[in-house]
Amino acid sequence: MWAVRSGGSNLSTGQPVPTNGYLRIGSTTKTFVATVLLQLAGEGRLSLDDTVDSWLPGLVHGHGNDGHRVMLRQLLQHTSGLPDYIGDVVPDLSAAGYRTNRWTTYTSLQRVALAMKHQPSFAPGVGWEYSNTNYVLLGMVIKAVTGHSWEYEVRARILRPLRLTRTLAPGNWPFLPGPHARNYQQFEPGGAMTDTTAAYLPFDADADGSMISTAADINRFFTALVQGRLLAPAQLTEMQRTVGVPADRGFPPDTRDGLGLFWTPLSCGGGYWGHSGDGFGYLVWPATTPDGRTTVTVSLHSRPGDEGTATRQIQDVTAFVDRALCSAHRSPTST
Repeated sequence: MWAVRSGGSNLSTGQPVPTNGYLRIGSTTKTFVATVLLQLAGEGRLSLDDTVDSWLPGLVHGHGNDGHRVMLRQLLQHTSGLPDYIGDVVPDLSAAGYRTNRWTTYTSLQRVALAMKHQPSFAPGVGWEYSNTNYVLLGMVIKAVTGHSWEYEVRARILRPLRLTRTLAPGNWPFLPGPHARNYQQFEPGGAMTDTTAAYLPFDADADGSMISTAADINRFFTALVQGRLLAPAQLTEMQRTVGVPADRGFPPDTRDGLGLFWTPLSCGGGYWGHSGDGFGYLVWPATTPDGRTTVTVSLHSRPGDEGTATRQIQDVTAFVDRALCSAHRSPTST
């Protein structure tokens, strides 16, 4: 295993980035949650074609939202049309807003209630739109099916069997264990870098994006997943059954979405599986080849304030991943 680092982990001290420090993984959490859902489907404890209302009766309703019409499969694949709650919990996108609101906590019920104040983007199953609300609901479904929190099930079903000892779901605990790099967000173009290492609890604390891990643990998870060590063949096939992601959604060209897992083409042919995660001041981008023989996770600890630079930053990350996986593909041995 190779670990490569660049830059400093602290703007004040210039200390180097730790080689295997703890990271906020944001929406990469969704792949862990999706894996638990698919395990439960494989055990016959639920069906992916169950409606949300069959497990969470009366919760998804109002302004055209209807839990009787939305299937669990559609939550997993962002084809539900349900509105995203994120805009409601970021009332002030500024350094002052971050500091003022970062300790505010919400329950899953409150997050869903915020989303239900908005109309759906489309009727279930007829479009694609990324919505964090989908995975908040899936976390609640796990609790309804098992009687345990989604965090408990992730620990019992994934972290312990794979011995991912440096991966955790901290809930409303806002701090990163050490060692870690500090995260910095530029909230406006040309503005100062704000230390955002502490979680923004309004969206860093639920089944849609709360987990903490390391690059090594993320690599081990995705390798085990695509190699069939977490899901039976039928469920892994379901997870990897994809739909196209519209070109204007900020993903690399021709990206496709499975059930908690994205497929991205490679310039050398084929493609890779993964699920990125981001938040104020951080970005992680895991990627693994279909056979799991080569896996890479890139993490960044500062995010720019202007949209153009932010887009180029992600393009640079995806180009780096493309070069790394294509180089491994051409090499006579895998790393």
